[in-house]
Parts: sequence; C-alpha cells; structure tokens
Amino acid sequence: MSAILGFIAILTLIVGWWLSRQGLFVKPWLQVDHAGGVAAPNPAPYAPAQVGLGVFLAVVGSLFALLITGYLLRSEGLDWRDMPLPWIVWPNTLALVGTGLALEWALRAANRGDKGAVRTGVLAAIGLALLFLVGQFVAWRMLAATGNFVNSGPADSFFYLMTAAHGLHVIGGMFALAGTFERIRRNERAERIKLSVELSATYWLFMLLIWALLLGVLSGSAGDFLAFCGHILSQGGMR
Repeated sequence: MSAILGFIAILTLIVGWWLSRQGLFVKPWLQVDHAGGVAAPNPAPYAPAQVGLGVFLAVVGSLFALLITGYLLRSEGLDWRDMPLPWIVWPNTLALVGTGLALEWALRAANRGDKGAVRTGVLAAIGLALLFLVGQFVAWRMLAATGNFVNSGPADSFFYLMTAAHGLHVIGGMFALAGTFERIRRNERAERIKLSVELSATYWLFMLLIWALLLGVLSGSAGDFLAFCGHILSQGGMR
C-alpha cells in the first residue's frame, strides 16, 4: 500500500507540474497592466485545447496508475518471477528523450516565428518517435527469442501489456505530430502552429515521464523509492 501511495504522490506532482506549465494557476483578474493597474481578463483563445489535453493526460495517467498498481500488487505473489529487461529499452529511452528535445527546439523556433526550423523539429520528432516504436517491436522480438512470451508468466504479461499501452499512446501522439506538420505545410497562422507544437511538446514530455516510471517499476529499481514516498505520506497523515 505504501508503494501505491508513493506512485499516487508522484502522479500528483506530475499533474501539478503540467498545470503550472500551462498557466492554469494564473488568475487573469489579478493581472497587472503596464500602467500598474489591474488589467481586464483576456483569456487565451486556445485555452479549451489546453484544458482538453490536461483532462486527457489525467485519464492516461489514471490508466497507467492502475496498471502499475496491479503490477505492484501482483508482484507480491508466490509465483512471481522477475524478468530481465532487454538492453534495447535504454536506446529506446534515448529516442523518446530525443523526441521531446526536438519538440522543445521546435517550440522555441515557433516563438521566434521561424517556420523552417519548426518544420525541421517536428520532422525530427516524428522520425525519433518512429524509431522508438521500431525499438519496442525489437524488444518484444528479443524477449520472444529468449522464451519470454506474453503468457510465460505474470511479469512477462505485465511487460507486454504496459509497453503496448504506452506504444499505443505514442502512435496517437504521432498522429498529432502529423497534424502539426500538416498545419505547417498549409502555412496556417503562426498562433495555431505554435499552439499545436506546444501541446505536442507537453504530450511527449508526459509520455517520457510515464515511460520513465514504467522502466523504474519493471526494472525493480522504483520499488524502494515508491515505498519511501508512501512511508513519508503515511507518517505525515498520522501527525
């Protein structure tokens, strides 16, 4: 139970970080104009898209919270047998990190109004995301070659299930990136392109954080940390 509480704490921190990144904690009625007075509210025209992404990420986070909770509970069974991770998951992680960095670079270019650099960044992100998916397929092939199939044991089943769920969300993110590239190709307004890149960058950074949590849990290195977080929360609740 303490490990589950630790994971919930981490997920809460991630959601809080995303809200602060999107500026949803800002009170527009308290904004001060250049003259020193209180400025009139001026809501962003694309705020619904940002809020919609926040709701979607909350749902995605809840899904993976359930998966990780199930993994932690099932790992306490007597028939549990740990499964070594294939080495290629670490290069795959680098590809996912590169996707996020490419989008952050594209976002900076969008702030400068450099559509050529934005196009390059988005294309690089699409290529790296595709490389990640290919690497995941190779990881499954490597596991199958060593006799670790989806029905070989509970640890194997959870690995295939959680990485497949993450991969499906990566594929969904690639469709969003394709839509962003199409907006650039049609030379739409700079504000729409910037918003699209910003939402994509936020989504991929969230996917990277989820992937890091999955790797930590699947490798067994996150158990002690989650238990420690849960212990701290339990001690705080007893005071």
